Amino acid sequence: MEHSVITPNANMMDLMDQFGTDEKCRATLERLRWADGVQCPRCKGMKHTAMTSRGQYDCLTCGYQFSVTSGTIFHDTHLPLRKWFMAILLTVESKKGVSANQVKRILGLGSYKTAWYLCHRIRAAMTELDPKKLNGTVEVDETFVGGKGRGQSTGRGTLNKTLVAGIIQRGGNVRMSVIPRADKKTLKAFIDRFADDKTKEIMTDEWLGYRSLGDRNTKHYTINHSKKQYVRGRVHTNTIENVWSLLKRSIVGSYHKVSKKHLDAYLDELEWRFNNRENPYLFRDTLIKLLGSENLEYKTLVAS
Repeated sequence: MEHSVITPNANMMDLMDQFGTDEKCRATLERLRWADGVQCPRCKGMKHTAMTSRGQYDCLTCGYQFSVTSGTIFHDTHLPLRKWFMAILLTVESKKGVSANQVKRILGLGSYKTAWYLCHRIRAAMTELDPKKLNGTVEVDETFVGGKGRGQSTGRGTLNKTLVAGIIQRGGNVRMSVIPRADKKTLKAFIDRFADDKTKEIMTDEWLGYRSLGDRNTKHYTINHSKKQYVRGRVHTNTIENVWSLLKRSIVGSYHKVSKKHLDAYLDELEWRFNNRENPYLFRDTLIKLLGSENLEYKTLVAS
């Protein structure tokens, strides 16, 4: 099916040419989800009859009526699939992200609520459930996200901000997560979660929470920012700090405001884009992620 071939490094014109109708979008999703033939998502049966006019199938084994979007993040969507495709491309190709308001304007959606829900469903699929452990040389740092209240100071003790930890493998992937505090126990647990036991080197600043990280497999090097020291040979945390710069430019320039409740979702989105920065099939791979993710209901998203 020629219309199911996804161009590498696809741009908006490619998207409009290849996926200008919902029928073309649906055929592409079917090829990505069912490379070996249409399969019932309930009983895994391969025998069915097609209800072409409705874009559905009737399973001859269990009687379940389904479509390519059944049981996925697209489930029960009322939006045309071509608008989903455009929103996905905007999300993965915007280095600093794209706001729900901008998606609303570009796609001509009826409300901000619809655009916001659409964006969060896409983000939900970008979560790496079992990320590969980082190794080699890694850098670790934390940063505060959020506005400063009147009369408040800056630094690790700042109030009314959300603390985010990050770890990056030089030349490789980044992992980020909201953490409750920057003490030794919390930071050690964060590093253990994402870094391999045999990581060669860990680079951090002089913060007390990073003390005694090294062992017989891993060397720990620190850079002293309080003394205006930023690079000492190979020792620096500039790589992870560049990620912080990108994160904060995304919030200030695109989203303008991000709640603590949903911050991890925005971190997942930035991770997915950053870790796939050299992937020419990022749009296709994001579609596959959405097809493999369960539906995120609006009531779940807004629940306390």
